[in-house]
Amino acid sequence: MADLVLKNVRKSFGRAHVIHGVDLDIKDGEFIVFVGPSGCGKSTLLRLIAGLEDISSGDLFIGGERVNDLAPAKRGIAMVFQSYALYPHMSVYANMAFGLELAKSSKADIDSKVREAARMLQIENLLDRKPRQLSGGQRQRVAIGRAIVRDPKVFLFDEPLSNLDAALRVQTRIEIAKLHNDTGATMIYVTHDQVEAMTLADRIVVLNAGRIEQVGTPLELYHRPANLFVAGFLGSPQMNFIECVVSHVGAEGVQVQLPNASMLTAPVSSQGVRVGETVTLGIRPDHVKVSPQGSLTGRIELVEELGENHLLYVDFGKGRHLTVREPGDAHHQAGQEVALSLAPEFCHLFRETGEALPFLSESKAPAPSSPDMSSRAA
Repeated sequence: MADLVLKNVRKSFGRAHVIHGVDLDIKDGEFIVFVGPSGCGKSTLLRLIAGLEDISSGDLFIGGERVNDLAPAKRGIAMVFQSYALYPHMSVYANMAFGLELAKSSKADIDSKVREAARMLQIENLLDRKPRQLSGGQRQRVAIGRAIVRDPKVFLFDEPLSNLDAALRVQTRIEIAKLHNDTGATMIYVTHDQVEAMTLADRIVVLNAGRIEQVGTPLELYHRPANLFVAGFLGSPQMNFIECVVSHVGAEGVQVQLPNASMLTAPVSSQGVRVGETVTLGIRPDHVKVSPQGSLTGRIELVEELGENHLLYVDFGKGRHLTVREPGDAHHQAGQEVALSLAPEFCHLFRETGEALPFLSESKAPAPSSPDMSSRAA
């Protein structure tokens, strides 16, 4: 196994700059997930690590060795692609053994590694089948097994679950997590699905337009987004955003005036903040409640029933909306007028630059509870 270091890595295709000076340290044995919107550069960055694309400038180290000029086969990596890329005329056993045969491994070594990988992935009974006889989930497990037998320093996964249905995604995601626990291998995983990111990652790397916006544990990014982009990207449903004006700054935090002229004090640092400045208040749907004492009023436009909870989409005037998560046994309907209460201790404030104002102290910051991602298909 190995650590991996990127130093000011850049990639350009002609005049198009795709990756802009990425610096990243990945520890030996870490599970790192790259997330970001389509076109943000996450798959390109993975291909640079794999050696499938040349680095325009900067340095890449795997296990302390600079590998910029090494061929993919010599980097000690194994990659699992979105497409299974199995040889249709070969059995499962032959597909998994093929790379080892090319490397001139002994028959005994090949057999031992293939059968051990099959045992880990619970596909021992499939070794004699052809890919056409397998389900999508089974084919992806064979592709993962083909990577395991190579005993790589680093595993690379490029959206490996995208072609699977919801149930198979959950099952295969669990298998990948078990694989990481069993092998202790360094893994880098690209996905657009934040459920995969939140449940698999030791740390998440959020990318946007070829730049790293923030790196941290899933809960760090969920509870302490560095900027508006990260706050809006992680979490389903998305964080609510309300444009406000700063009315007072002090030791207790920053007081803002909400659109209905009511006041709310967020326990965030007021350093450099001016009265009259426009800021964006962010709050998760879990921390907005329907309450007779609520400071904002609005009309429910849509109710999404989700069983254990439901989502209310509330219009509170001038095209502004809030999403509210309520218990599943609460009774609301479209067209209903409601008052909404915002929990100040869970309110984030973002300046016009998009930068988040830091919370005053851990004691006043949101409690590090696990986010509810149940509204997103797994």
